[in-house]
Amino acid sequence: MTLGLAAGLILGLAAAAFAFDFPALSGRVVDQAGVMTQASRNAVEAKSKDLEDKSGIQLVVATVKSLQGSDVETYANQLFRFWKLGEAKKNNGVLLLVAPVEHKVRIEVGYGLEGTLTDALSAVIIQSAILPRFKANDFSGGIERGVDGIISVLRGDAAEWQPKPKSPSNDSLGVTIFVILFILIIFVIIVFGIIGSRRSGRNAGRGGRTIFAPSGGYSSSDWGSSGSSSSGSSDSGFSGGGGSSGGGGASGSW
Repeated sequence: MTLGLAAGLILGLAAAAFAFDFPALSGRVVDQAGVMTQASRNAVEAKSKDLEDKSGIQLVVATVKSLQGSDVETYANQLFRFWKLGEAKKNNGVLLLVAPVEHKVRIEVGYGLEGTLTDALSAVIIQSAILPRFKANDFSGGIERGVDGIISVLRGDAAEWQPKPKSPSNDSLGVTIFVILFILIIFVIIVFGIIGSRRSGRNAGRGGRTIFAPSGGYSSSDWGSSGSSSSGSSDSGFSGGGGSSGGGGASGSW
């Protein structure tokens, strides 16, 4: 087999592997897997439409029967590009993809929204809002809660979805206390040393000897803290706007 033929065969196999049979973009909710209630589809569609009317951001929810042998990241990215979600110049689309058979979910984010709906925030929404309901077999509830989280972040209210700082362990707390005590002890030693030097200097001056003074003075700024600087139904005629995604977002499984 020649090198050219081998390369062509490899490329052909790769192309066939990623020739997905995507569902049509029939609306803001494409429930191919049939896991959402009609009321839930209607609610999500209404919220997504309101978001797009006010900001131009296209948010689409898709449930699929299968990932067709692919990982969820590749499938979501290719589906996003196939549907061309978001405006072409702004790339402001978001896809919430659910694959119930593979137990996978992903939030795929367009280029233009990666700075707002970050990977970290997407992960928190999945872990805290979506997965607990999916584990209870409540797909409608998980999707709705996830959509609420995405919309709240896109509208500038990300406080609820910030990653929570870890509580300090007992070991780190003990180290912190030790460091503070050590600094206090050094401070006391130096202060008493200065006082002793000044007394010795005054006594020497009374005896007609040269007065000793420390070569460097200590001021409150040497010990004080330095100032810190704050460094259902489908929408008739609905379609993507020409946007794209570079793989931003987050995935989860249950």
